[in-house]
Amino acid sequence: MPEQTLPDDAAAPPPKSALDRLSDASIAVAVVALLGLVVVQGWQVFARYVINDSPSWTEPVTIVLLAASMSFGAASGVHTGRHFGFFLLAEAMRPAHRRIVDTIVNLVIVAIGAVLAGWGSVLLVDGFDVRMAGAPLPQSLPYLPLVLGGALMVVFALARGAGTWTKRDGAG
Repeated sequence: MPEQTLPDDAAAPPPKSALDRLSDASIAVAVVALLGLVVVQGWQVFARYVINDSPSWTEPVTIVLLAASMSFGAASGVHTGRHFGFFLLAEAMRPAHRRIVDTIVNLVIVAIGAVLAGWGSVLLVDGFDVRMAGAPLPQSLPYLPLVLGGALMVVFALARGAGTWTKRDGAG
């Protein structure tokens, strides 16, 4: 079988930035959390209906895993621009207006991420010495992914906002 070679004019993809790698790591955490969620809930169903001995730890662990998958997935969505948006409306705008709207959107995301990180950290610290019912974990552990995901949202939205103003008018 002959080797396939790329034409000389085919450019290699640009190297990933630190934020791209951080976003990839965030998605990896979300995927692992979702896979863990499937395993934990599968064990819950098996233990409850097959061996008739429902474990008490599955519900608190599920809550932590669900918070992790949601928070890290949402943060990565901010970085990649795949979060909720009115894209048809943005495409119909002039570039200058689009920049203003994109800036406002990124500032709203920064505010939401800051609230998640700030108040989540207050709740995390406040309940850290209380144990979860059914699991030997701190009751406030589900707030940890919200804190980290909120902080990542802030970082990613600030980077996107800065990128909005460094693009040329024709680039959007």
